[in-house]
Amino acid sequence: MRGERSGVDRRQAIVEQIPHLRRYARALGRDAGTADDLVQDCLERALSRFHLFRAGTNLRGWLFTILHNLHVNQTRRAGRRPDDAALPDGGTGMAGPASEGPDRGLPVRDLGRALAKLPDDQREVVLLIGLEEMSYKEAADTLGVPIGTVMSRLARGRERLRQLMDSGDAPVLRRVK
Repeated sequence: MRGERSGVDRRQAIVEQIPHLRRYARALGRDAGTADDLVQDCLERALSRFHLFRAGTNLRGWLFTILHNLHVNQTRRAGRRPDDAALPDGGTGMAGPASEGPDRGLPVRDLGRALAKLPDDQREVVLLIGLEEMSYKEAADTLGVPIGTVMSRLARGRERLRQLMDSGDAPVLRRVK
């Protein structure tokens, strides 16, 4: 009975991380369908290799590492990222209340476009720390880099985002009376 209970707990712990995995995958891939496929691949791999997970370690970090590695492998296979203009949601990969209405979704769209212009290594760190609220250590473990590298990528990524959001690269609609 104990082994059966731990299997249920394990699955429940993984299920609790699905919204976080989906949000990160959508921000990485900027396409809802591809992001959902990425999360599904991540969950399949996690469940089939759960025997490799060390009890007492960070399950969330382990799942994000799997998701990140799958994304990197898929990106390498694809050779290049799709053009944002072909995406129906303006390249953000985010849908929902913020993207509805005539101008309510503009800041989100602009941020999504600015994020898409960041180099992959900076975008990943910005998303893990800013969106997923991971600690520097968790992000470093997920990406397999030192904490100092995470800190410098985050600083460069945030600065580049500020530049993109302040410049004409990420247009903001202003009201004119």
